[in-house]
Amino acid sequence: MGTRRLVLFLRRRMRIFRPMKLREKSHDSEHHALVQRIAKLEEALFGANERIATLEGENARLREENVLLKQQLAAARKDSSTSSKPPSSDMVKPPKPPPRDGKKRKLGAQPGHEQHLRSPFPPEAVNKFVPYTLDGCPDCGGSLRLSKRSPDVLQQVEITAAPTIVTEHQGLAYWCPHCQKFHYAPLPEPVVKSGLFGPRLTALVAFMKGVCHASFSTIRKFLRDVVQVDISRGYLAKLIAKVSESLAGAYAELFERLPTEASLNVDETGHKENRQKFWTWCFRARLYTLFRIDKSRGSKVLIEVLGREFNGVLGCDYFSAYRKYMRVFDVLVQFCMAHLIRDVKFLLTLPSREDQAYGQRVRDALRELFAVIHRREQMTAAGFQKALEAARDQVLNAATTYVPDTKHARNLAKRFREHGEAYFRFVTTPGIEPTNNLAEQAIRFVVIDRRITQGTRSETGRRWCERIWTVIATCAQQGRSAFQFVLDSIHAYLAGTSLPSLLPFGP
Repeated sequence: MGTRRLVLFLRRRMRIFRPMKLREKSHDSEHHALVQRIAKLEEALFGANERIATLEGENARLREENVLLKQQLAAARKDSSTSSKPPSSDMVKPPKPPPRDGKKRKLGAQPGHEQHLRSPFPPEAVNKFVPYTLDGCPDCGGSLRLSKRSPDVLQQVEITAAPTIVTEHQGLAYWCPHCQKFHYAPLPEPVVKSGLFGPRLTALVAFMKGVCHASFSTIRKFLRDVVQVDISRGYLAKLIAKVSESLAGAYAELFERLPTEASLNVDETGHKENRQKFWTWCFRARLYTLFRIDKSRGSKVLIEVLGREFNGVLGCDYFSAYRKYMRVFDVLVQFCMAHLIRDVKFLLTLPSREDQAYGQRVRDALRELFAVIHRREQMTAAGFQKALEAARDQVLNAATTYVPDTKHARNLAKRFREHGEAYFRFVTTPGIEPTNNLAEQAIRFVVIDRRITQGTRSETGRRWCERIWTVIATCAQQGRSAFQFVLDSIHAYLAGTSLPSLLPFGP
């Protein structure tokens, strides 16, 4: 029996709910004892009530703290699937799913996989033919007649022991009896400008440095042990500066063209230079990709690169610099739907059931939107547009109605109310991608290079990285050879002729 119920029971037994006199004096002592006991019980009850009130307050505080800690834990557990973090930030990869049929997958090609063989070298590319003959039948020992059937062929590629050609350019000396001095025949300007390394070897060094992420020490070891040329790190740095100069014209051409593009995808990533923070910006157009390194991550970079009157559509994430550029200069923007989906999925990891229900409702609407996109080939153009607009309206309705009174839900609903149109620009503008994956894929090479080389070291290094990354990404985008473009640029730079263009059809 609880303390409160016991007190009430004793009060009833003693009939002291109202003041009254006892009829029998013989019961005075017993009555006095019971009154004292009731007083003690009331005191205990009062103390218990205070304790209960204290515990209830502490319980409420702990509940609030628990919710806050769960929200912080959910934020700390953000990964590439629930935020804009890159996949490389995921410290632990999820376990691989079990095989569907319960059997462990064997190594190598799987049953039903189409075989892919490398195309053989054409006859004109073969430097040497080595035929092998038979003196007699390997089975019976009889004589054999040469057949017109095609031989069994195995082509083998090898490098020479010294894979270089050393050319000595000599300016012959002449004596002039009249002047009484020697005169030397001048060496060709391209030869003097090229120096110790010829154009192809220079292009190879640039390819190893830019494409293969090799350090100067690694390149030096390769040249020493494989090419059998011993060279200093300082000369390699001068060589890279020379190649960078040869790429300057092609880079400047793309830089001037950027503001005229109808659509651009933009992304940025950070790196360190002598303990200072720098940012690499990636601008991906339909035919080329350009990189720009700057100290700022703000909208001033967009103003410097694209200008104040950019008339195209900018595909980007929800970073504040893009929102400011959009707001101040009235620029059309397509915010990345992939980033939006991650933010919605983050709501599902929060402890609040209201957040989870709201996030699930928005996520279901987004799934229906992308289901319509995936069914595009099965619809007419008019039917697809109508279904796409209906799915868009469904997403906006789910995101802006019945919003729970929680921080994360309110923020997401506010984003849709203010910039909902910018998330669905692709619905009304042909040729616009709903995500910013194109820029993120292009900048992934830079992220890998940053992890290997630990960033740039100087202004010269920044300009080199901007230009070689632009060449690599643009050539990959167009299906061209980055090595061949660098080689052509070096030839033109040494000869003083017009530099090649990174645009498919020239300037």
